[in-house]
Amino acid sequence: MVPNTRISLLWLLCWFKWSSSIEIPQEVEQPPTITEQSPKMHIVYRIDDYSIKCEARGNPPPTFHWTKDGKDYDPSKDPRVDTTSNSGTFIIKASNGNVKSFQGKYRCYASNSRGTAISEEIEFITAPIPRFPKETIAPIQVEEGMSVVLPCDPPNGAPPLNIYWMTTSMQRIEQDGRVSQGLNGDLYFSNVLASDDRADYFCLAQFTRARNIVQKEPIRLIVKPFVLPNDTESHGIDLQAANSIENRGPRLLSPSGSVSSVMALRGDSLQLECIAEGLPTPEVFWIKLDGEMPEHRVRRKNFNKTLEILNITELDHGKYQCKATNPSGSVTHSFSVIVEAAPYWIKKPENKIAVSKENAQIVCEVGGHPQPGVHWKVNGKLMNETKPIINRKVSQNLISLTNLQLNDSAVYQCEASNKHGSILVNAFVNVLNLAPMMLTPDNQDYIAVEGKVTFLHCKVFGSPAPTVFWLKEDMETALEGPRYKVHENGTLEIVDVWTEDAGFYTCWATNSLGNDTTSGMLEVRAATRIVHPPEDLVIKRSNTAQLKCHAVYDSAFKRDFELSWKKDGEEIYVDQTENDRIFIEDDILQIINVDEDDEGTYTCVARTPLDSVMAEAKLTVLDVPESPEGLELSDSQDRSIRLTWKPGNSRNSPITEFIVEYEDNLFEAGRWHPRTTVSGNETSVLLHLSPYMNYQFRVSALNRVGKSKPSAPSKRYLTKSAVPEKNPINVKGEGTEPHNMRISWEPLKPIDWNGPGLKYQVSWRQKEAENPWNHSTVNKHHHIVDNTPTFVPYDIKVQALNDVGPGPEPKIATGYSGEDLPEDAPMNVALEVMNSTVIKVTWSEVQKEKIRGHLEGYKIVYWKIKSLLERRKRHLEKHVLTFSGERSHGMVPGLEPYSKYRLAVMVFNRKGNGPESAPIHFDTPEGVPEQPAFLRITGIAKDAVTLMWGPPIKPNGILIGYLLQYQLINDTDEIGSLKAINITNSTVTKLTVSDLDTSSKYKFYLSACTKAGPGKLITEEGITVMEGGFSTTFSFPTTSLSPVANDSLSSIAYAGIHGGISTQGWFIGLMCAIALLTLILLIACFIKRNKGGKYSVKDKEDARADPETQPMKEETFGEYRSLESDNEDRPLKGSQQSLTEDVKPTGSDDSLAKYGEGGSEGQFNEDGSFIGQYSGNKENGAVDGNESSTATSPVNA
Repeated sequence: MVPNTRISLLWLLCWFKWSSSIEIPQEVEQPPTITEQSPKMHIVYRIDDYSIKCEARGNPPPTFHWTKDGKDYDPSKDPRVDTTSNSGTFIIKASNGNVKSFQGKYRCYASNSRGTAISEEIEFITAPIPRFPKETIAPIQVEEGMSVVLPCDPPNGAPPLNIYWMTTSMQRIEQDGRVSQGLNGDLYFSNVLASDDRADYFCLAQFTRARNIVQKEPIRLIVKPFVLPNDTESHGIDLQAANSIENRGPRLLSPSGSVSSVMALRGDSLQLECIAEGLPTPEVFWIKLDGEMPEHRVRRKNFNKTLEILNITELDHGKYQCKATNPSGSVTHSFSVIVEAAPYWIKKPENKIAVSKENAQIVCEVGGHPQPGVHWKVNGKLMNETKPIINRKVSQNLISLTNLQLNDSAVYQCEASNKHGSILVNAFVNVLNLAPMMLTPDNQDYIAVEGKVTFLHCKVFGSPAPTVFWLKEDMETALEGPRYKVHENGTLEIVDVWTEDAGFYTCWATNSLGNDTTSGMLEVRAATRIVHPPEDLVIKRSNTAQLKCHAVYDSAFKRDFELSWKKDGEEIYVDQTENDRIFIEDDILQIINVDEDDEGTYTCVARTPLDSVMAEAKLTVLDVPESPEGLELSDSQDRSIRLTWKPGNSRNSPITEFIVEYEDNLFEAGRWHPRTTVSGNETSVLLHLSPYMNYQFRVSALNRVGKSKPSAPSKRYLTKSAVPEKNPINVKGEGTEPHNMRISWEPLKPIDWNGPGLKYQVSWRQKEAENPWNHSTVNKHHHIVDNTPTFVPYDIKVQALNDVGPGPEPKIATGYSGEDLPEDAPMNVALEVMNSTVIKVTWSEVQKEKIRGHLEGYKIVYWKIKSLLERRKRHLEKHVLTFSGERSHGMVPGLEPYSKYRLAVMVFNRKGNGPESAPIHFDTPEGVPEQPAFLRITGIAKDAVTLMWGPPIKPNGILIGYLLQYQLINDTDEIGSLKAINITNSTVTKLTVSDLDTSSKYKFYLSACTKAGPGKLITEEGITVMEGGFSTTFSFPTTSLSPVANDSLSSIAYAGIHGGISTQGWFIGLMCAIALLTLILLIACFIKRNKGGKYSVKDKEDARADPETQPMKEETFGEYRSLESDNEDRPLKGSQQSLTEDVKPTGSDDSLAKYGEGGSEGQFNEDGSFIGQYSGNKENGAVDGNESSTATSPVNA
């Protein structure tokens, strides 16, 4: 049991504070308390229903009655109003008749057996809907530059009132330092402009409480143009007149006079206004003459014309002054501010709960200016109207009650009033004898977080006030120590909770009449901690920012744990992110495409139902700087000016440099050009200017992120004119006709004109002659001189001049009059045949005066008449070779061997070609022939092979026979010796080669021959049959040296055991059938293998090949082979020479069409060598050391 002495001590300590602050449970008897009432003054309009409210609580429940204008009024008996049971509120229905009859002052009374509480007096006022009167407003006339006031005069109505000046298009009249609206709603013009002239100035008054907007009739403002003195005929304003409007000093339009007095109520806002007229528009400044301006509560509005002081106090009493000033003078006005106050509480009466035989005091202290009068009431009646009580003593600010009894419970009212208003408060004295009543339920469960604060509740009521203390588990003494605190309401606070604090707690409440308890169980959980807080991040704009925040928490909160993010204190919701740029996943916050709006402090909040922890990180976004501003020009000179500016925000990255650009609207309006760059530490630069430019400048800032937008342009600056400092460049003289010369030049850029009226003085004279200069002044960029000799040199020059004067002396250039076609053809044309495809042509150069123009070069025109093997002439197809510059010889390649040609030479200039020389006929010698058209094996025996071929399509001469070579190429390392057969009859196209080995593979090489030697090879392979049976053999022709019309195809040859059977019809038919089936299988196989590959024996042969070749000399056109011939199977070693050892075969069938300058013309170098590699597409072709190509021959291994 708790000792009684300890209980008494705690009761004495807690009683006083509890008695003034405890809330009485509803189930305990108590006097009425007003909980809700209508405002003290209410203005309503006849169209509205209105509730006059009065609500109260108490035990027993209170009853209600009303007074109106001091007389009893029972709403329940008035059929015009609606009432509610157990409530004092009644509703006045506008539809029930004359609402105006309800005007008056109402007071509500709430009563029960323990007393009566009253409401403050409620004044009910009805008002009509405000409207502007119907009127005709005469136009207002004012001279430009003078002041004018447009009156609004809004109708009376309940505040708040808002005034707007609009036009017929419902656009607000733009206001500034010159045009502004006064506190009274009038529109003030400090000075009018011609643009103020309009017929639709509307004043609109908005009455918020009446939900009504009314409009005044439009006002017509006529602005009369300013007229110069003695200028009665002026019908408009010109620039000189506008500049002649006289400036005038300020004069106050509102308020009038120089001194005024203003009264303000404590707690309200004070507005002082000064509106001045003058030209130029005056500026207004405010000061307090007898003290410091309370700047923290001051607002300057309406372009500094209104001074507003918020929450006025007695300290704001004093003198204030406004001063309006412009360059022509100033004017002042002083306000004497007097601060008064409606009644306000200094010490407000409070409810008292007392025990029988106790004493009590009710204190009521009020302030106000003038000092309010205080009146005491009890249960709604004045003290002097009630029966005196012995134990009650009443004074001005205090009621003292002694030896209270249960029937002394009552409600006291303190009411204070002065001329500015009144205040009233109810305070009851409730005399109770009540043992502790526990209001907190028993067996409560509490959960606390380790290291945090927790609260265990023990809400109790009793009279006398109970003493509260706490016990833990089986402790017999109350909890004490720095970590424990019992609050006035009985709550136990434990700070810095430990794990050991978990357990069972009991709250004891006791007074002299008894005691009561409540208990609860406390659980302690691990605290939430952020182990990986987000880190500060600096990132460039448009990149992705990522912040990570990892927290640990008690496992019991696994389902209730929440991790959220805030930006600058505002919660970030994933489903409300803009354009899906912000993502939150687990413990990561990701912002895509960051911009300056994303910059700020990001807070990670880890939260459980019991605790939360936070960690912050700052996100800094780097971006291009803001544009510079405030561009100003100063220190102007004829050719320079200083530009200054203010840097914009660097956006977290230092500005490294400024870029200055200029624009000139005289020549290139709207086009900006770079002028200079300035260090990021500088904010001004001296700019060197060109004459006659109307400059405008702008500045951009650069940091490591990028370049800012350009600043707003500066004011324009027009430089003075000067003579040109430059002359045109690239002066040329060229003729367009044989007897004229066109002088042209590159015109000056506008920045180099230096003045208006730019022209060009063109001068010319014939070169190397004592001729005077001819002159012509033009505005164009060229000049044509007529009647000139053909192609003679001239001295020419072009000088710039403008209205100020000529530019510097120009340099002299050389030009030429027009060209004409050459008059003569080259003489002494001769040629030398180099080989069967190349000739060398020589000629004598044409005299310069006969060329009559710029020498471009010479052209050789040639064409083939016919082949010497043909009888008829062929169609003439001319070819042209061009040789640039001064030349007297040239090489003509690509001719066809053994053909008849014709050739001529001409000179040409820029005008065109001269006449051709007399034609020369010539024949090309024989060359080596092309490969035979085809080579096939038509029969195979055990020791013989029959070959058939076709003559070459291009013999390139007279055929004298064929050279056939062959050798054994079985699939072994041994390769047979090369054998040759010279066929001297050119008409032979079939031959049987005998004395071959049985069942062996041979390779055959065939070439046609002319006197120039053997031509290109064609090859074929074949296999003889075995003795004692028959064998199917395959012959694989290799790729020919050059493509022919009938390339040899893969053939199949068969032979029997005895020579006689191969001639039998049945055997031949059988073999043909087998050959056909085999051919089909081979074709299918070849298609599957992408049209086949090399035969294995062929691969071995190529591996043993030795080309023994030499490259062509650079300065000689020799024989060449095509790409196909270079990839042909190279012959084996041991080849024999062709039919005649001393014959050096040459030849080419290449065309010049692909080497010309277009069409059939070819281009040559200065020495006559052909541009490019004349050997065509040859890559690996072999050339004999005797400067002519040799057919590749097989040799012994």
